[in-house]
Amino acid sequence: MPAGDNGRSLADVISIMASTCAAPGDRETLKYRLLGSPGEIGDWGHEYVRNLAGEISSEHHERQAEGKPVDDLLGLAGQIVPYHMTHNAEPEAVDLLIEVDRLELLSQYVDAGNCRRTCLYLTSCSSYLPEPDDMAVLRTAHAIYLKMGLHHDALRVALWINEKELIDSTFAACKDPLEKKQLGYLLARQGVVMDLENGITIVSEEELPAMQDIVSNARLSEHFLELARDLDVMEPKVPEDVYKMHLVDGRAPSGRAMDSAYQNLASTFVNAFVNAGFGQDKLITAPADGDGNQVQWIFKNKDHGKTSAAASLGMIMMWDVEGGLTHLDRYLYTTDHHVKAGALLAIGMVNCGVHNEHDPAYALIFEDVNHDEPTVQIGAIMGLGLAYAGTCKEEIEELLVPLVMDPNISIELAGFAAVSLGLVFTSTCHQECIEAILQALMTRPAQQLSTPFAKMLCLGLGFLFLRKQEVVEATLEIAKTLNEVISKYCQVVLDTMAYAGTGNVLKVQELLALCGEHIETTSNSGWKVAHQGPAVLGVALLAMAEDLGGRMAHRALEHLLQYAEPSVRSAVPLAIAMLNVSNPDIYPTDILSRLSHDSDGEVAKCAIVALGIIGAGTNNARLAGILRNLSSYYYKDQKMLFLVRVAQGLVYMGKGLISVSPYHTDRQLLSGVSLAGLLCVLYACFDIKETLTGKHHYILYYLVTAMKPRYLMTLDEAGKMLPVPARVGTAVDVVAQAGRPKTITGFQTHTTPVLLAVGERAELATEKYIPLSPILEGLVILKRNPEYVESNE
Repeated sequence: MPAGDNGRSLADVISIMASTCAAPGDRETLKYRLLGSPGEIGDWGHEYVRNLAGEISSEHHERQAEGKPVDDLLGLAGQIVPYHMTHNAEPEAVDLLIEVDRLELLSQYVDAGNCRRTCLYLTSCSSYLPEPDDMAVLRTAHAIYLKMGLHHDALRVALWINEKELIDSTFAACKDPLEKKQLGYLLARQGVVMDLENGITIVSEEELPAMQDIVSNARLSEHFLELARDLDVMEPKVPEDVYKMHLVDGRAPSGRAMDSAYQNLASTFVNAFVNAGFGQDKLITAPADGDGNQVQWIFKNKDHGKTSAAASLGMIMMWDVEGGLTHLDRYLYTTDHHVKAGALLAIGMVNCGVHNEHDPAYALIFEDVNHDEPTVQIGAIMGLGLAYAGTCKEEIEELLVPLVMDPNISIELAGFAAVSLGLVFTSTCHQECIEAILQALMTRPAQQLSTPFAKMLCLGLGFLFLRKQEVVEATLEIAKTLNEVISKYCQVVLDTMAYAGTGNVLKVQELLALCGEHIETTSNSGWKVAHQGPAVLGVALLAMAEDLGGRMAHRALEHLLQYAEPSVRSAVPLAIAMLNVSNPDIYPTDILSRLSHDSDGEVAKCAIVALGIIGAGTNNARLAGILRNLSSYYYKDQKMLFLVRVAQGLVYMGKGLISVSPYHTDRQLLSGVSLAGLLCVLYACFDIKETLTGKHHYILYYLVTAMKPRYLMTLDEAGKMLPVPARVGTAVDVVAQAGRPKTITGFQTHTTPVLLAVGERAELATEKYIPLSPILEGLVILKRNPEYVESNE
């Protein structure tokens, strides 16, 4: 047919017919659309437009591979995207722009009506995209949120991207003082330290003290105790309240089946976990009788047990800097090195996550970093690491880098110093720290590199690259040149840390290949399989970002249990714990319960610790029953029983008000500092005989970086608690769903403050107030709704 209007009209008709009649892969809808008339593309209906978009995507990939021009395709895409955006099909518009590499055009089509749906889809997509596309999608969402003035959402995405400059500029872009306070609560929960007096993020003189309080978490203890009073759980608990031995069926312990040192040590940890943050207990802080019995509890333990007993005071006084330091002061001047080490560690725990302008932790601890006694040094090093986790405090680097690099210092001290550096400079790729740890790994002899403490050097190095993805490549190359005893282990740790929470499928496949290797070992070459443990944990570490990846990882781990080597099997419980932190789902609980009776002692020990991690702070009755039965099963094995007791203490952590999950804000944000503390404990379980059931049980206190209240507390504009009705129910995934679907199901209405479990979401049940955060979790400021009219009913 000759060129002209009739020809173009016929091409239009053939194009619409091809959308239903053409053979798959012919792309005739697109071919005739390009020959057709330039009319409104939406006139032919939504299904036609969707079909056309799919063919544009396929054609674009083909032409790009062949180097052909794609301008005509981009012109068509420019017509389709506005149509989708105005017809509630934002996900399809996003998909098309991603396929044709033009995502930057999206912001011009976004308005107040479709902004949230579009950005929700963008952020959800990022988990399934390879790098660097995942970050490009998040940056687009961040730009749209900023353009629409949604600063809380923009800051949430900036924290997800994990770039300090972007976080600073997003915080500075918010000009509303009240909204800025809400942003401060989000930064404090994520563990980001904000310098409020520098040029970028400056706040007015009047706002500065209040903002400083918020971002430094100064009132965290106060809010936590308000929650406890509201729920009426202030009464201190004793270890017997947790053990509930009268409920144990069958083989109850009779006589002295467990030696008193381990029994007292277990009671120390249980007491610390169950009373964490409450500032009072019945073992250590109770008023002294005439004989001074509360001090006596510390001395009922021996040697390293006294370290954990003194340190437990730090967990009980957690977040209360002024009150906690008053209690600890008397132990700092004792001549007993173990007690002093515990007191220094306790100072770090009291200050963990709370930043005081007077900096008391550094003043009290720094001199003891170079103490003559290694026990005191370890207490000081751990204390500094916990007190300044995530703060990037340069003075810590000056103190600890020489310890890491000095070849005359024991590998044990160097390992703890490296972990503390990793905690303080988490996710910063701090150059001096990286060089110091690499030098230590290069210069230490093979005999030292085969100890558990050399692995701590690798762990500290990994924390510096946490979630930094391809930035780790250069250091990975250096790791390949290290001594064969540690080289493979270091590579796996770096790789898994850098891609933690990204869901990177290719990395998961590489790790599963490592887990499937059969390596011949002799009695002295256990180092040959040492890297398989971190590889198993790495599978969970990468896949924990979203539910689908988590379920697939669970299935892979079950196969490893059935077919893999012993070194792999013992790490599987830890990987299951990583996927279900503070989330005692029936499926993982049953697997771990089965593994806790395994014939391989290492597997059983790791499974018991894992049961504690998945139930941490949940008061889960079913899990508590499983652990009670385990305590009667292992009543003759003192080390097993010790771990069972610790797991019981974890389940009742903070009387059920505290979570150790590194995810928060509707599971969208991963706190690097929280994850690092959790990993310290899980990595220690690879050498559980030398660490948790040996002389270094105080490694359990690294969990303090991950311990946070799991509440929703609403505040008025002055920062005082404001009780309002709120609906709490199971969260519903509403990504890419049409209309305005309900975000929670099976809800109950409570008055704030309320506790939120994993997988739960809250929404206000009143229109009287407007929340300043779109996600109701943690501390949320409410302002009066000017349009609200009081009902006379």
